[in-house]
Amino acid sequence: RFYLHFIEKFGIINCSEKKEGEIMPNIKSAKKRVITNAKKRDNNILTRSSMKTAIKKSERAIKANDKEAADSSLKVALKRIDKALSKGLIKKNAAARQKSRLTKETNNVK
Repeated sequence: RFYLHFIEKFGIINCSEKKEGEIMPNIKSAKKRVITNAKKRDNNILTRSSMKTAIKKSERAIKANDKEAADSSLKVALKRIDKALSKGLIKKNAAARQKSRLTKETNNVK
């Protein structure tokens, strides 16, 4: 995980040893925030990446005129978009726009 890189890089256990150019907090709660923020960042990257992958997969199925694959991949893409929206990774109007565009394109597949 990405946060393990932070632990190794900043030496959370032994913070007295700093490498040149690296900033490491001295306060215990701030050290915890470094780890927490890294974990959240990992999760956000994972959620956003899976959303983009689902959208691309749906677009490929639409381009190939495969109605069944387009319908099934649309369901997955809509779920991933909603999940990203609920986590605050994309804005409400952006989610609505993407969902509308994908749905419209899927409905036009014959």
